Amino acid sequence: MFDRELIRNFSIIAHIDHGKSTLADRILLATKAVQARQMREQFLDDMDLEREMGITIKANRATVFYELNNIKYMLNLIDTPGHVDFHYEVSRALAACEGVLLLVDATQGVQAQTVANAYKAIEAGLEIIPVINKIDLPTSRPEDVALEVEHVLGLPADQAIFTSAKTGAGIDELFKAVIERIPAPTGELDAPLRALVYDAKSDVHRGVVCHVRIKDGAIRRGDKILLMAAERTYTVTEVGKFMPKPQAVDELAAGEVGYVVAGIKTLNDVNIGDTITLDARRTATPLPGYQPPQRMVFCDFYPGPMTEAPELRDALENLWLNDCSFSFEAVHSNALGFGFRCGFLGLLHMKIIQERIEREANIDVVQTAPTVTYEVLKTDGKVIHIDSPAALPDRGVIQEIREPVIIANLIIPADSIGAIMQMAEDRRGEHRRTEYLSPERVMLTYKFPLSETIFDFYDRLKAATRGYGTMDYELAGYEAGDLVKLDILVNGTPVDALSIIVHREKAERRGRTLIRRLQKEISRHLFEIPLQAAIGGKVIARETIKALRKNVTAKCYGGDVTRKRKLLEKQKEGKKRMKMVGQVNIPQEAFMAVLDPGDED
Repeated sequence: MFDRELIRNFSIIAHIDHGKSTLADRILLATKAVQARQMREQFLDDMDLEREMGITIKANRATVFYELNNIKYMLNLIDTPGHVDFHYEVSRALAACEGVLLLVDATQGVQAQTVANAYKAIEAGLEIIPVINKIDLPTSRPEDVALEVEHVLGLPADQAIFTSAKTGAGIDELFKAVIERIPAPTGELDAPLRALVYDAKSDVHRGVVCHVRIKDGAIRRGDKILLMAAERTYTVTEVGKFMPKPQAVDELAAGEVGYVVAGIKTLNDVNIGDTITLDARRTATPLPGYQPPQRMVFCDFYPGPMTEAPELRDALENLWLNDCSFSFEAVHSNALGFGFRCGFLGLLHMKIIQERIEREANIDVVQTAPTVTYEVLKTDGKVIHIDSPAALPDRGVIQEIREPVIIANLIIPADSIGAIMQMAEDRRGEHRRTEYLSPERVMLTYKFPLSETIFDFYDRLKAATRGYGTMDYELAGYEAGDLVKLDILVNGTPVDALSIIVHREKAERRGRTLIRRLQKEISRHLFEIPLQAAIGGKVIARETIKALRKNVTAKCYGGDVTRKRKLLEKQKEGKKRMKMVGQVNIPQEAFMAVLDPGDED
């Protein structure tokens, strides 16, 4: 059993691309947890997609040992994602720690996720060590960035550690700060077992592997445990630590981080945030746990041309076993057949899930435009939540529609304020405050409807600020708006997957722009295809895709003109019949055309 006073549990948090995974790699090398010949970039990121995209998607952990003044310390490190979509992963990781390394790029300074993650750590009551990374770059300005951290977050500049995760500069000072400034874990070794399940993964051979932080007591192989929220008992078959590969140990005691295997069949049987206790000696007070993940973006997945619906269901179920933060349920569309309505933490999360399904299951997926959840107050006083325009009730029973709103912090160069304010106004943004971080950089706080920001807002922010703008947001509730359902009719048939909920002021412009885009995306058929945008029974815009024409009179070199007329009339009748029974093939690009709410033609 390791002395609890010599244990340190800490997490690395930062804005995306500020060097979290590289620093984790350097820590593994410096403590010889991984030999140099075994090392690869982003060692803890075990998904191919993570290494390809250069981002962390799932929080990863490792236990390492470091000697200071001839005393051996156990350091439990958790590397977290930096993208705003995965803030849920960050909050779970922080619950298993006593302190954090707040990593800031010495060339970029404080960014939106830096602020958001720092506030999460402050709310959790954790010790924060500011670390200014990438000091080896010629454009680095570590002293200025340390002062910026002090100005924005109130963390003393003279306590910042200057490092280069790439070269290893400052790593020894970093270890010393972790040991001296992050408190040892608390907890009673003799108390009944209380272990927090902060993550879980499904293993084909062993079932569910629960990642746990032991708060009180100890857990050993052979113990009969109780999952308190699920009210199920299991027998422990293995306990271990990530070093960084899983390694079985005799026991996990108070203050330690590791994993527990107990023959749990599926992730359905485990609640993230649940408390594990011993069945024979139960604790009276379970740990607080977590709020369940809040899905903010929804879209439909339908099987592609070479895929059947059961194959898509199997692929979603298998992926859900490894990532329960997305949801799915069966739906049916007249245009696309059977599919699944899926909920995600954000747009990047949605893209990653689609990519993993197509890669890991080798199937084609047709994805519809993402939407957000709306609250609908009905005339009978009931409030319902809908995550698809197709689920909107009849207009006669709707009293008001409420849309989700977010509070967004935009950190931008001072010379881009005008362009960003204009863009925010176009997206129905409501300005809250302006705060100068330095003479060159400013933080704007806005309230936005979530639907106006989910698709291309971040890309346009980057374009308007020459790549220097960053954004973080949090959900602020629902507000009533003058919203209507915009139906898209293709060949006279409403296509549910193309419908959107939009503000009435923008409905006509969005409808006109949308069907123009669809006109370009849908290929010509042998019959004329009308495209219409309608609100209720009122058509507000129309375009037509002209029919492909065959010259049926080409072989008529002369003779009576009535012969030509007869052939043309026959062709006309044939096209009319074809239009009645013909199916319009709608490509994937057409469904994605409804995404862009930006600059209309």
